[in-house]
Amino acid sequence: MTLSASRDSIRHIRAQLSAEGLDGMILPRGDEFLGEYVAPYAERLAWLTGFTGSAGLAILLQEEGAVFSDGRYTEQLRTQLDPSIWSAQSLVAGGPQKWVAARRKPLKLGYDPRLTSETIFENFDTLSSVTLVPLAQNPIDAAWVIQPEKPDGRVQLLDLQFSGQDSLQKRTHIGQILAERGHDAALITDPTCLAWLLNMRGNDVPYTPVVLGFGLITPDGAVTAFIDKARLPENAAAHFGPGVTFAAPETLPASLENLRGKTVRLDPESASVWFRQHLDAIGAKPVHDADPCHLLKAHKNDVELDGARRIQKIDSAALCKFLHFVTESGVGCREAALADHLFRFRSEAPEFREESFPAISAAGPNAALPHYRAIEGQDRELTANQIYLIDSGGQYEAGTTDVTRTIWIGPDAPDDALCDAFTRVLKGHIAIARAVFPVGTPGYRLDPLARYALWQAGLDYDHGTGHGVGSYLSVHEGPQNIGAAPRPTPLMPGMIVSNEPGYYEPGHYGIRSENLLIVKNAPRTGPREFLAFETLNYAPFDRKMIRPALLSAEEIDWINVYHAKTREEISPLLEGDARAWLMEACAPLNC
Repeated sequence: MTLSASRDSIRHIRAQLSAEGLDGMILPRGDEFLGEYVAPYAERLAWLTGFTGSAGLAILLQEEGAVFSDGRYTEQLRTQLDPSIWSAQSLVAGGPQKWVAARRKPLKLGYDPRLTSETIFENFDTLSSVTLVPLAQNPIDAAWVIQPEKPDGRVQLLDLQFSGQDSLQKRTHIGQILAERGHDAALITDPTCLAWLLNMRGNDVPYTPVVLGFGLITPDGAVTAFIDKARLPENAAAHFGPGVTFAAPETLPASLENLRGKTVRLDPESASVWFRQHLDAIGAKPVHDADPCHLLKAHKNDVELDGARRIQKIDSAALCKFLHFVTESGVGCREAALADHLFRFRSEAPEFREESFPAISAAGPNAALPHYRAIEGQDRELTANQIYLIDSGGQYEAGTTDVTRTIWIGPDAPDDALCDAFTRVLKGHIAIARAVFPVGTPGYRLDPLARYALWQAGLDYDHGTGHGVGSYLSVHEGPQNIGAAPRPTPLMPGMIVSNEPGYYEPGHYGIRSENLLIVKNAPRTGPREFLAFETLNYAPFDRKMIRPALLSAEEIDWINVYHAKTREEISPLLEGDARAWLMEACAPLNC
């Protein structure tokens, strides 16, 4: 991928915008699918500005420009932007809108409707000083001479042994939902939903095994997928079953003409503003509602859950091998090299396909950045007597993993303040893992359990406690979560959610302890139905930082049972020194 436009290219883009009567343009980081990860051809923000972070937005005006991102990328913005063209700004708290308003003059700003979410559109459209003008052609694509081609790899068919339910069953269920709501059709604009619906996967973007394409489903369960037929394997028709057709992506606008006068369901969280605008223009009736696949996809069936249990053991064994390596030989290694070591341990498993996100390999003060990413050449060396945090995951056909451990690299003992914070984070983790709660409880009602022990010491963390996880799909899956924001979706049996409280001391260290949990039915002991969690990951918590005096008898029992289970499940998958290390790391805590 050729990144960072030349100054001549930026002058050309400005001249093109001026010729169209525009004062500038807005460029989000995302692609047409508004996904977390994008293919190389869609790295327009990186090409224009040089900034390669995973979250951002640029505003290019005739005389100045600004790039906005969040606190994860403060240093990266500083090092990657050309200060003669771009200023680094905060994406949070309405930063882009405030920056535009501070120009104190009317501005006509171009935008690409296919790349712009409803939220971004509304944020700027409500500014009295801004007039938004849709661009017929994105000037970045016109100026980017060596822009990579769009992905055209083969569609991968996910076998029933991994999906647990065929596409026809899923499509029939979705069709019933549409019929009950009086919707004539639903647009599937999230590739993970289309992948789930048709039991297909791909490699169009890194870390999430999807095929980039849109879909249209009707109440009879028929689906049109706008994906090139040439990408399909020979046995595709039998795999998908009746009622599935494929059409060239460029035929999508013409196909939507058939929806004139129809009520069309559209998810504003995953559909760009282009869809609503186009449906309005042709006389259709777009209705904003959640993608009907989301909740069903989040509710894993028994086959998916059994697959998750199996691959989590394989993944946990790789992590334990890595933790042994770091403990014995990590001092002197750099963060990016350590992440590569973990990748190699995971790659030893035949089932492993790729990472589920870029590993967060963070030493010492870098661990205080919750979404830190080590960049080779700019990363930190792991030295003695400091924290090391590793947050990572893998993609396997049977499921997706995500796990975090924080360990102390000696030889000296960690100080009391660090151990106090580590133990309080662990108490929050245990509180979530042991939670029993009524059916219908949304995740935000559990969030205080993870923070209570920290709050008692005047501590807290600013990220959510848990996110949903897909089945060989996105590692960050909705609509389920555990967090402070009052999201209404209840936790339901079969959902997988992370459990990752933390604490961060800026400039010094960061702590996070994460496992994945399955929501399950709790044994019934009264008139009401309750739910509980089943822990999926198995890797030791660093006993060197645990202070038993801060733990209750029940918490100590939970840790000892968990470590005993880790020995039982993982030790048969290890050999030699790594196995001996695990047995010692999982020794019982002394009360």
